Amino acid sequence: MPHIKLQEGVPGMRALQIYRPETAEPLNQLVNILLRGPSTLSRGERELIATFVSSRNDCFYCQTMHGAVAAYHFGGNENLVAQTKLDAEKAPLTEKLKALLDIANNVRQGGKHVTVEVVDKARKAGATDLEIHDTVLIAAAFCMYNRYVDGLATWAPDDPEFYRERGERLAKQGYFSFARRFTALSQFIISAVTRILSHRPSWMPKRRH
Repeated sequence: MPHIKLQEGVPGMRALQIYRPETAEPLNQLVNILLRGPSTLSRGERELIATFVSSRNDCFYCQTMHGAVAAYHFGGNENLVAQTKLDAEKAPLTEKLKALLDIANNVRQGGKHVTVEVVDKARKAGATDLEIHDTVLIAAAFCMYNRYVDGLATWAPDDPEFYRERGERLAKQGYFSFARRFTALSQFIISAVTRILSHRPSWMPKRRH
């Protein structure tokens, strides 16, 4: 049960976006840039980093949702996502991505756990400075997202099909759509109510203070 009053039946991050739409937009902008913006890392690779970190943080909602997005980008390969979460070193990934996942795991444990050795290992595997930077930022950001979702005890559905359907939609549309639609709807409702109240017919009783 959520620690605060959230809209019933709305899962995870979506419930928090509805509760606090002012913070929803910048949070979505950040994740959209990190996971979908221009990069030499594919969208699937970046989603896999987010999934891996969320898995290590034991955040069911985030690891399952972003795992579904990652699987979609990898042609529906859910086994790859499951293998990566279980043991990234044994998963059929490039050496570069394995090294970046190692960096991400160290970030998850604490910023000072990222050593020269793990960074050098990633460089030797072909990672650029920008890829290393973005891996650290994705890992750090998802530690925040995981703690945000779990820290308020948001509801997470168990149905795998829910995540597949939502994951495909996020993979295609990105992370702007929901927050923008909700904000626009809220503004429309407020504007409509304001117009109605400002043109109250004479027969309507006046509000008592």
